[in-house]
Amino acid sequence: MCVAGGLLAAGCEGDEQAGSHAVVAAFYPLAFAAEQVGVGDVETLTPPGAEPHDFELNARDIRRVRDASLVVYLGEGFQPAVDAAVRDRTGPSLDALHGLDLLPGDGEGTAVDPHVWLDPLRYAAIGRAIAREQGDAAAADRFVGRVEALDADFRHGLSRCRRRELVTSHAAFAYLAERYRLRQVPLLGLTPEAEPSAKDVASLVDAVRRTGATTVFFETLVSPKLAQTVAREAGASTAVLDPLEGLTKTETEAGADYFSVMRQNLAALREALGCA
Repeated sequence: MCVAGGLLAAGCEGDEQAGSHAVVAAFYPLAFAAEQVGVGDVETLTPPGAEPHDFELNARDIRRVRDASLVVYLGEGFQPAVDAAVRDRTGPSLDALHGLDLLPGDGEGTAVDPHVWLDPLRYAAIGRAIAREQGDAAAADRFVGRVEALDADFRHGLSRCRRRELVTSHAAFAYLAERYRLRQVPLLGLTPEAEPSAKDVASLVDAVRRTGATTVFFETLVSPKLAQTVAREAGASTAVLDPLEGLTKTETEAGADYFSVMRQNLAALREALGCA
C-alpha cells in the first residue's frame, strides 16, 4: 500500500484511494501553507520541478481531487485543468484568491496576476483562510508570525535602494512590487513560455536600457534564454528571482522552503537594486 503524507506525497503512485482523507493542494506555495497551519496530510498535485502553468492532470490526479477532504487551489485560470476537476467534485474547496485584495488586470484583456503568495501579507491571509476550513489556530498563529517577520525583513531590506525598477522575465511579481514600492518591468506577460520576435527583443533591450537597470531576473522553472539575450544586449547582468510556483528537485532535496527561497529573493533584489 502507498502511504501518502506531506509534500512528498505527490510522487506516491499506485493506490487509487490515495488522497481520500488528505488535503490536496494544487501547487507548492498552497501546499506549504496548508502544512504549516496544521491541516494534517497534504498532497501536492504539481510535482517538484514541474511548471504549474503547464501541468496536466492524469486520471489518478482527478481521483485525488475528487476524494480529498479539502482542495486548495488558485482561481483566475492559473491551472485550468485543476479548475475543471474542482467543479466536478462535491466536497469543500478553497480558492486561495477568494477574499483577497487583488490587483486589477490592465483592462485590455490581460488577466489578474495570480502570484499573490509573493506578497507575504497576502500569503498570511491565505494561511488563515486554509486554517479556517481545516486547520489549527495555534499553528496558523505561528505561521502568520513567521510570515510577518519575513515582511518586516523585506520592508527594511528594500527601504533604501538606488533603483526601484524590477526587470523580470515575465510578469509574475506585481504583488511583490506593489508591497515594497518597486516598479515591475516584465519582458513578457503572465505566460512565461511566450516567444517574442526579433523586433520584440530589440524593443525589450531598449526598455531595459531606459530603466537604467543593471540586472535582468530570470526564473528557476523556465528557460533563461530570453533574459540572458536581453541582458547581454542591454549591457546588464542576470540573476535568479524565484516566483515560487514550485521548488526544483534540487531545492526539495536540500530542504529549501518558502521562507528560505524568499530570503534568497530578498538578497538578490538588494544586490540588483543597490540597496543600503
